[in-house]
Amino acid sequence: MEGTVRLRTVLPGLLLITLTGACANDEPNVMNEPPVTWTVPDKYAFTLASECGERALIGRFQVSVVGDKVVAAKGLDDSARNALMLRMADLVPTLQQLEAEAETARREGAEVVEVERDLGDAHPAKITIDYSRNAIDDEACYTIEDYTIGLTEAPSPLPSR
Repeated sequence: MEGTVRLRTVLPGLLLITLTGACANDEPNVMNEPPVTWTVPDKYAFTLASECGERALIGRFQVSVVGDKVVAAKGLDDSARNALMLRMADLVPTLQQLEAEAETARREGAEVVEVERDLGDAHPAKITIDYSRNAIDDEACYTIEDYTIGLTEAPSPLPSR
């Protein structure tokens, strides 16, 4: 009988501890959705990988932006270095220009327009545009990495025309 009494006394306490312990969470609350809007900083840098489509902007670029203007772009691979040698004005876009390209494609009826955003501050992290799934080389695919607010070093000038 004594064992039964102890079990009846201990069992509700164990149940309470188990249930309240399940409510405690050592993991930080992580957002599943990015913020709705991105606040564009005055100075930022990022690595742009432009990977698909047949166009001049192909390759990996290190990009520095001040006041929504690209102030420095460095080719990180042969394709990017060759693209920069074309000396086309405004070849390498800012993140705002990439967002505008996606929005224009959406308005013009592109079959695929996807903008993935960073969960922390909603800057674009990946943009995929395909005007026609049946067409070849009309895609634009961008991956944004190494996004940094502020400039870590003085930007080197863009090549002159």
